[in-house]
Parts: sequence; structure tokens; C-alpha cells
Amino acid sequence: MSSEPATEVLLVEDDAVIREATQLALERYGFRVRTAPDGLVGLESFTAAAPDIAVLDIMLPHLDGISLCRRIRDASAVPVLLLSARSDPLDVVQGLEAGADDYVTKPFDTQVLVARIRAVLRRSGVEPVTDPGGVEVFGGLEIDRAAMEVRREGELLSLTPTESRLLLEFAAEPGIVLSRDTLLRRVWDYPAGGDTRVVDVHVQRLRAKIGKERIETVRGFGYKLRR
Repeated sequence: MSSEPATEVLLVEDDAVIREATQLALERYGFRVRTAPDGLVGLESFTAAAPDIAVLDIMLPHLDGISLCRRIRDASAVPVLLLSARSDPLDVVQGLEAGADDYVTKPFDTQVLVARIRAVLRRSGVEPVTDPGGVEVFGGLEIDRAAMEVRREGELLSLTPTESRLLLEFAAEPGIVLSRDTLLRRVWDYPAGGDTRVVDVHVQRLRAKIGKERIETVRGFGYKLRR
């Protein structure tokens, strides 16, 4: 594990559900996250202590994301990534002209957002530092990302590489339903619409090792890891 502090993200998002879900997901990927519910609070937080990157929703109360981006850019070279539910090209142009480094449209895949954050940081000359966060515990299941070890009730499990990747995808977003197509794309790098039976088979194998109660089937949607 690196001795450097993990890369810090300032997330400014007015929707509480999206804000909390995104914060949790980014933290699962090893980032430190500060949040703010509107543009003015976000500006105050940024001014008090600049993060490594700012992730701003465009449609913010009190001070919109594009205006906030301009204020940040006037004072700092910290990279900025904008989020918006609107895909109007004008929004993209305005955001980039305001000094944003990249733009992600909602709804977004967490893995895509993380990849874009890392890419923006690298283009800005900053190598992202993430902290695996020690051992994650889900009931009697312990996942040590740093050591790449999984234990059930203290017993070390022997997982195949595919089973490990599958479990880490679930653990990155606990409680969130992941569709078979999403898992097929993330774990096997297959395109959407492929044969999802491979997902079902590996989920069953993983359940047999970690406990079938840990992974819940959400009929018609996919699977999720119980918290």
C-alpha cells in the first residue's frame, strides 16, 4: 500500500441519492471523497482546501456547475470533471470553454467515471494514488484488496481469477444491482447482448465458496452483494 495519501475528490452534487451512491462507489475504488450539496458550499470547500480533482454536477442550486468551474479555474489549475443529465452538445461546449477537463453524462457507469477521473488526473500530470482501504467486511466475508485475499469466517478461500474479479465488481458497489450484461462487460470484456449464461454459472460457483446468501438474485435485473 502506498504511503502517500489517497487522491482526494471533491464531489459537488445536489441530488442526495446520487451524491451518496457516487461517494460510496469512489471510496470503494480507493479515493478519498469530500462532498457538497450545492455550488456555494462546493466553492467554500474548494477554497478551504483544494482537492486533487473536482467533480461537479452542472445543474446545481445557488451556483451552477459551469459557473463554479469558472471560479475554480480562475484560482487554480486543479482538474475539473463535469456531470450532467443533459447531453446537449451546447452543455459540453460551455463546460469545456469554462475550463472543464472532461464531461460525463448521467446516468453513468461507476467504472467509466473512475476511468475518466484517472485519465484526467494523468493528463494533468498527477498519478492517482488510491488506498485499498484495508479489509472490507460483508457479514462473515472479508475482502482484503491489498493482499488479494478473501476469507469466509476467517478461513482463506481459494478463488479462481475470474471469481476474484467477479467478487471485486460486486464489492465495489455493494447493495447495487449489477445486470448480467454489466458483469459480462466488466469481468469478461464481452459486448452487451452476449451469452449471459457464463455469468450465471460463475455466480453459482462464487456463491458456493462465499455463501449463497451473500449474493442476491434480483429477478429480471441481475445480482447484488448483500452489505
